[in-house]
Amino acid sequence: MDTPVLSVDSLQIAFADFTAVKDIHFQLQQGKTLAVVGESGSGKSLTALAVMGLLPKQATVSGSIQLHVAGKQHNLLTATIKDWQQLRGNRLGMVFQEPMSSLNPVMKIGRQLAEVILTHKQVDKRTAKQQAIEWLRKVQLPHPEKIYSRYPHQLSGGQKQRVMIAMAMCNHPALLIADEPTTALDVTVQKEVIALMQQLQQEQGTAMIFITHDLALAAEIADEILVLYKGEVMEYGSAQTILQSPKHPYTKALLACKPSEDNKGKRLPIVADFLEADKARADVLLTDTPQPQVHTADTPILQVNNLRVWFTEHTDWLGRPVDYFKAVDDVSFTLNKGEVLGLVGESGCGKSTISRSLMGLLPVHQGQVIFNGEDLAALPHKEWPRIRRQIQLIFQDPFASLNPRMTIGDMLMEPLRMHNIVPANELKKEAQRLLDLVHLPTDSMKRYPHQFSGGQRQRVGIARALALRPQLVICDESVSALDVSVQAQILNLLKELQAEFDLSYLFISHDLSVVHYISDRVMVMQAGKIVEAGEATQVLQQPENDYTKRLIAAMPGR
Repeated sequence: MDTPVLSVDSLQIAFADFTAVKDIHFQLQQGKTLAVVGESGSGKSLTALAVMGLLPKQATVSGSIQLHVAGKQHNLLTATIKDWQQLRGNRLGMVFQEPMSSLNPVMKIGRQLAEVILTHKQVDKRTAKQQAIEWLRKVQLPHPEKIYSRYPHQLSGGQKQRVMIAMAMCNHPALLIADEPTTALDVTVQKEVIALMQQLQQEQGTAMIFITHDLALAAEIADEILVLYKGEVMEYGSAQTILQSPKHPYTKALLACKPSEDNKGKRLPIVADFLEADKARADVLLTDTPQPQVHTADTPILQVNNLRVWFTEHTDWLGRPVDYFKAVDDVSFTLNKGEVLGLVGESGCGKSTISRSLMGLLPVHQGQVIFNGEDLAALPHKEWPRIRRQIQLIFQDPFASLNPRMTIGDMLMEPLRMHNIVPANELKKEAQRLLDLVHLPTDSMKRYPHQFSGGQRQRVGIARALALRPQLVICDESVSALDVSVQAQILNLLKELQAEFDLSYLFISHDLSVVHYISDRVMVMQAGKIVEAGEATQVLQQPENDYTKRLIAAMPGR
């Protein structure tokens, strides 16, 4: 058998009294892909950082990490600073989850890429520039000469991720680590990025570690899978064996938590269902519990007629608009009371623009937004506080939307106080009731956002949205950044709360499986227009529009 490119044996990573990674072991051959799968906090990224020599100084590491390249063996746990200067960016490449935080915002794209080439190759600046432009072409970026001269903020998320791939692979590394590189991307962009990575991997014979929490995605890309839970290996073996015959309850849970066509209308199982089940129940998928029934009326709560939200692109010499960017262009739809209306489409299609215009956060260029018989597009500014009691928004990033300097209790009591929802002497009691609704512990009142996990922060966001007792809740990509198991908990919670409070949802997402699971009807949006709409099952299982077909074809597992 050939010598593996990477051998990890008995790896342990500890911080003070806490052991974050325990006895991890695996091997990786040239040209092969290992998917490391698990929830946030399972030790996936720590393992990758250990391989890259990027662990924080307070980490204590033991075990063995051996890199075999060009007949040489490198012990990465004893490598010196000089060794790492030769290895990182040359023999080892890494693509991070968030490209914007990995790219220097004040340096042009081309200079950053050329710098990586100049550091590890004996070439002049002119040659480095030519190679950088060629790599931008290899990662299929349009007009690579123009991209070379642009700054990171001038590129889309998918384009920035392609730049990161070019930077990671331009020196032909023996090992590429991709840490959740497609989590924030649309399904179509995700498919393109993965196909690109696989193509470059085959051309160069690169071994790859692909870190993800999505087993369906791991199935598409991996030869072997390593499943981690709380820093320990649950399963390790060929992708086919683990996905078709999972042995550990945790692996079964990850597979079952993902919304699918089979569990629509049923409660999604969560990890605890499997880990707490006794052996007699461990093999039973707990998806037979129906969702709570919601009473749907034929009465519209929201009616949008010919909505246009345009932004001025160019003006004449007097400052008058002469050209517009049509973010939302002539969109009409109806949302009935007690209904979940899904809105899907790629980034930039106008989904979030619609949500913000419905909340009065963006000006409406033309059209009507009829909410409970009242046209919000013509509403005076002073009337909006009254409307915002009835329409609430749950954001995609719960950390960015929560004030880091306020306790959760203060954050929940503030809107209650401003809108006189309850008397002053009942504020704490009402805030506690809201926390109980979203299944958060009593001591959450005195804690700050940074003391919660991503899923818990999203629960706080939901509790805050419910504080004003709204009729309509807009969920703008509110589960897209969550692990599949946490996502299942939040989706179950949203359905429970909908049944309890007769809520209507406008559910915005780029994840078609989630939208199909939770929605009664679905609208598909492309370039500011609705291109297809209808019953969720009809649209997503028998699409008529070519764009909808492309979105569905790009879903992992299709």
